[in-house]
Amino acid sequence: MCRSIKTLRPPALADEATEDEIRAAALQYVRKVSGFRAPAAHNQEVFDRAVEAVAAATAELLEDLEVRGARAR
Repeated sequence: MCRSIKTLRPPALADEATEDEIRAAALQYVRKVSGFRAPAAHNQEVFDRAVEAVAAATAELLEDLEVRGARAR
């Protein structure tokens, strides 16, 4: 996996992950999986949709995770 994707949950990240951090991680993931740093114009829409879908799934995951020993939300 891409080493530039950082862990976005406590305790690795003291505060909650921001939307920008989540989107940056999603972009790195889609780049890694697709093999494209920047897609060609004819692939831009599907690339952008993938980034948005991964970002949404990541936000949902972080929201729903129960981290043992963490304070209740």
